[in-house]
Amino acid sequence: MFTGIVSDIGKILERREEGELVRFRVASRYDPAGIALGASIAHDGVCLTVTAVESHGDGAAFSVDAGPETLKLTTAGTWREGTRLNLERALKMGDELGGHLVLGHVDGLGEIVARDEGPDTVRFELDAPPALAKFIAAKGSVALDGTSLTVNTVEGLRFSVHLIPHTLKETAWGDRRVGDRVNLEVDMMARYAARLAEAGALG
Repeated sequence: MFTGIVSDIGKILERREEGELVRFRVASRYDPAGIALGASIAHDGVCLTVTAVESHGDGAAFSVDAGPETLKLTTAGTWREGTRLNLERALKMGDELGGHLVLGHVDGLGEIVARDEGPDTVRFELDAPPALAKFIAAKGSVALDGTSLTVNTVEGLRFSVHLIPHTLKETAWGDRRVGDRVNLEVDMMARYAARLAEAGALG
């Protein structure tokens, strides 16, 4: 479980094909002593399991494996050496819930269709997959590349979010451009509300 509050920007040091799996070695500022084998870390919103860890510079380098389904359904298939990723450690009991509850299970891919530079914020417009659009509501929450964001406007499949300078600096969102695809996870509360409505209609 995560909150969508990015705690570090990781950088892929190596991508290695191992049969059906792809192993990524990721550099971070995390203390290697604080990363246990088997720990869950969200990478651009994709929950992956740590399989190895070592000291690297002032932080840690750790390895994670992505399987065929993850590579197909998320942006992980496009990650290469040098790719910067939003990282978040798994939520612990008692931690502050600064964003919203995020599972690290990507529902689909959104596509950036506009990036507008404002005086104080950057406004991104994205298109959601048709099956997920019904879960996205103005003033609701959405996780995009592992970042908890508030939806500003919704029109059909298209929705917008605003990012403040701090978010652009402390996440990999400064790299995002028109045409990029991003990992999208809808708010679990919206998902359950929609399911309850469907169940009610069935009687």
